[in-house]
Amino acid sequence: MILGFDPGKDKCGVAVMGTDNNISYHQVVPSESAISTIQSLCEQFPIDLLVMGDQTTSKKWKQKLTQSLSPSIAIIQIDERYSSLEAKERYWQMYPATGLNRLIPLGMRTPPRPVDDIVAIVLIERYLNQTGLTQPIH
Repeated sequence: MILGFDPGKDKCGVAVMGTDNNISYHQVVPSESAISTIQSLCEQFPIDLLVMGDQTTSKKWKQKLTQSLSPSIAIIQIDERYSSLEAKERYWQMYPATGLNRLIPLGMRTPPRPVDDIVAIVLIERYLNQTGLTQPIH
C-alpha cells in the first residue's frame, strides 16, 4: 500500500491507498501530530512507499520522515503543482453537493473543510499514473 502525504506548516493531508485505487484512509491532521499519525498508519497497513508533495516545507518533512520511519519505507517526492485545485474538484466528486448547493456552478463552490487529505490521494494517483501501475479515477 502507498501512503500519500501533503506536508504543510499548520496542517497535513494523509491518505492510504492500494494500487487498485482503493482508499483505505484519509484525514487532515495538525502538523504536530503528522509523524505519529503516519507511524500509526504504518503499523496498521502494509505500507512500503510514502509519496509526498515537493513544495511547501517538503525538505524539512522528508528529513523528519526519514528519521522517524522504517528504512524499508521508500519516500518519493511528487510534483504537487495544481494539486489543491484538483483536490477541490475531487472533493465534489467524492461528496456531491446536495439541496440548493447543487445549483451553484462547480467552479464557484468551496469545499466546507480543508482538502489536504484529498491532495494526498491526488499525489498517490499522480505517482501511480507516472509509473504506469494504474490509472487515476476520474
